[in-house]
Amino acid sequence: MPSSRYQKHIKLKGFGKEAQDKLAKSKVLIIGAGGLGTPAAQYLNGVGVGTIGIVDQDLIEESNLARQTLFRPKDIGKAKTDTLISWLQEQNPETKLINIAKYIDPGNALDTIADYDVVLDASDNFGTRYLVNDACVILGRPFIYGAIHDFEGQVSVLNYQDGPTYRCLFPESSHNQLIPNCDENGVLGILPGLIGTYQALEAIKVITGIGEPLSGKLMIVDTLGQNHLKIGVPCKAENKAINKLKNDYRQDVCASSMDYHELSPEDLLEKINAGTSFRLIDVRSNAEFDQDRLVQAINIPLQEINKKTEELRSVKELIIICQSGKRSQQAALMLKELFPTANIFNVQGGMNAVRSSKVEVGGVK
Repeated sequence: MPSSRYQKHIKLKGFGKEAQDKLAKSKVLIIGAGGLGTPAAQYLNGVGVGTIGIVDQDLIEESNLARQTLFRPKDIGKAKTDTLISWLQEQNPETKLINIAKYIDPGNALDTIADYDVVLDASDNFGTRYLVNDACVILGRPFIYGAIHDFEGQVSVLNYQDGPTYRCLFPESSHNQLIPNCDENGVLGILPGLIGTYQALEAIKVITGIGEPLSGKLMIVDTLGQNHLKIGVPCKAENKAINKLKNDYRQDVCASSMDYHELSPEDLLEKINAGTSFRLIDVRSNAEFDQDRLVQAINIPLQEINKKTEELRSVKELIIICQSGKRSQQAALMLKELFPTANIFNVQGGMNAVRSSKVEVGGVK
């Protein structure tokens, strides 16, 4: 380890040489060399993680450049892992960098993950996340989760010290397949840089033992309002009992009786105009709700949903909305599990979609 490279870390109270040595001995696997994976790799490499493996088989496209800022126009058409590792080697020659130029699948996941201490998931689809989660549960590896949607990001530390898993956070559902990734829905380039950096920070905390990792908590970052919200994630014992991988992690798009329904802003207007009996629940924070809300909505922040079950029990039709559609999706899954006979709807795209549509949904304050 270079004597001067990490001197600021070593001087840092509560960190010091002991924590730096832990980083040097650690092995981190990053699954995905895109918007989340590139900033995470940059900072983990910079701080002195000893071994970094990077899994991806994609080639660089022009549309990647606005958010995957380590890539340049001359890199278009090259393999992401080759290009990223070349950049990282120049940044920190001391790091052992492992190029895994393939997609992770049920046939290679356990062998790939077994060699690492911490897994940072920077993929962009539910199937891969469930696969990575299940492999991490079987192998006992912490799983640093990050995701982005519209102007909103999420971060959590899963499967850490007997904490909740990804399946505790997002029970498997056919509607997960219907949520667009950033290629389909768009994303502001700076957001994955922010969330990927948060993932790197959580990995450092897990490796070194400093601070309080986001285990049992989901941090939601709303970049438009600069709001950071943390909600509790309950741990379900059955999700810790996985002992083998499924043969196929592609998401089934067939609806089941446990699924909620998707509702566009136009559909919401139609329901309002028809005088349908329903309860519209806004699951954003109190501050977000006060700034911008639908007049028909009541505010029950996501972290308080489980405390309001009695007052919702008699309602036959529940419509859930948040800022971008992610929190409301989680609330819809929670409420469908609690009230399986109720009709539950998630407003697609949330308040962002309502605002950008031409629809006047009964007034927005």
